[in-house]
Amino acid sequence: MRKEEWINQCLYRLSFKDLSLDYLKHLAELAKAEDLEGAGLANPPTVYGDLSSNLLQAKGTGRASLVSRESLVVCGLPVVPVILETYHPKLNFEPASQDGMVVQPNESLGTIHGPVKELLTAERVLLNFLQSISGVTSETRRYAEALGDSPTKLLDTRKTTPGYRMLQKYAVATGGGWNHRLGLFDRVILKDNHLAANQSTSGDRLASLVDKAKEKNPDFLVEVEIDSLSQIAGILPSEPDIIMLDNFSTEDLTRAVDFIGDRCCTEASGGITLENIQALRQIGLDFISTSALVHHASWKDIGLDWIS
Repeated sequence: MRKEEWINQCLYRLSFKDLSLDYLKHLAELAKAEDLEGAGLANPPTVYGDLSSNLLQAKGTGRASLVSRESLVVCGLPVVPVILETYHPKLNFEPASQDGMVVQPNESLGTIHGPVKELLTAERVLLNFLQSISGVTSETRRYAEALGDSPTKLLDTRKTTPGYRMLQKYAVATGGGWNHRLGLFDRVILKDNHLAANQSTSGDRLASLVDKAKEKNPDFLVEVEIDSLSQIAGILPSEPDIIMLDNFSTEDLTRAVDFIGDRCCTEASGGITLENIQALRQIGLDFISTSALVHHASWKDIGLDWIS
């Protein structure tokens, strides 16, 4: 397989249509159950529901606007109707923006109309989803912009919030990043503990494990993680698709890329920050992967303002 084909096989971005509706409904139902029923508690409450909203005399319908309180890259608007549906089928959402757009402070993301009490009850769960995944998208955009016009592609990792992986990977894709493997099922990556457990950290044993991976998984990419320059010469004869250079210095990354050339793809990982990513833009790496797109993301300030 030529290097261009390897790169094209690696490049994948989840779109919203790739997400399972049942998966999204499950997340929404769980969040609702946490809020109204104490889901997760060994001793659930004896009284259920929204005690605050139930005090209101208001009946009929109301309108409220989702509003950004700061500049951000919005993500999660297609999830809004899924969440609202779990509270009441007549809660309707009219978007005023779309995922991936930059919005400014006090800009409306859309309007919700429907039964007053259910709208109030849904508020916090709805905002939690939007604030958290918009944070991932906004952080990803910062990293993508730091790479600028570099041919090096920005990848996420499997270091995601349990249960929310696909939603967070969608958020990364929306922000301009690319998705690394989605799980253990779609690529072979031989990492440090695999190699250590198999006593394959150097020389022929390392190459032999890569050969075995390629033989047993001919339809999948095989990637191997190394942590020193000395391992490269021993691994190249087995022709892995990708070599992950873990926690290498910028100097060693440059040397590794030059040595490997076009014989396989190169990926830098470990310790990637906004401060050092610009130094890696033009050294010839095919990929840079970082968990910071999720781990360093801060929730964005989005509110629900009552209209009528």
